[in-house]
Amino acid sequence: MKPDWDKLAAEYKDSQNVVIADVDCTAGGKSKCDEIGVRGYPTIKYGDPDDLQDYKGGRSFDDLKKFAEGLGPSCGPANLELCDDVKKTEIAKIQAMPDSEREASIKEKEEAMSKLEADFKAFVEELQKQYKDESTKKDEAVEAVKSSGLGLLKAVHNFEKKKQEL
Repeated sequence: MKPDWDKLAAEYKDSQNVVIADVDCTAGGKSKCDEIGVRGYPTIKYGDPDDLQDYKGGRSFDDLKKFAEGLGPSCGPANLELCDDVKKTEIAKIQAMPDSEREASIKEKEEAMSKLEADFKAFVEELQKQYKDESTKKDEAVEAVKSSGLGLLKAVHNFEKKKQEL
C-alpha cells in the first residue's frame, strides 16, 4: 500500500485543500496516534485534524484517489452551512460554553478515552498471559503423552503390521 500512498501524496502535494501525510506511530508520532485512536497499521484517517474519521475503503491507488477526489469541506464550526440542524444546535451549544468549561469537558473525555485504552491494554495482557500459561500446559501434557511410550507403541504396532503383510 505504501507505494500507492506515496503516489497519492505526490498527486496532492500542491493542493491547498487536501493533505496526504504519513505519521510514524512507532516513533515521534506515537502520541498523536494514541490521541486519534490508531490501533493497527496501516490506518487511514481523514477529515478535520481535530475530528479525524476512520477510512474504510479500498487500499489501491485508484480507490484512494477516487475517495480523495470526493473530499471537501465538512460540517463543523468553520462550515456551518454544511451541517444539519441537529449538528448546528450542538455546535452552538458548545460555542456558548465558557473556554474553561470546554477545556474541562475535553479533558474529561480524553481521560475517559485513556482509561478505555488502558483497560483494553490490561485485558489483552491478561489474555496473552492466559494463552501463554495454557500453551505451556498443553506442551507439557503433549510431552508427557509422548514420553509415556507413544513412539515405542507406534513402532511396535507398525513392525507387527508389516510382519503380518509378509
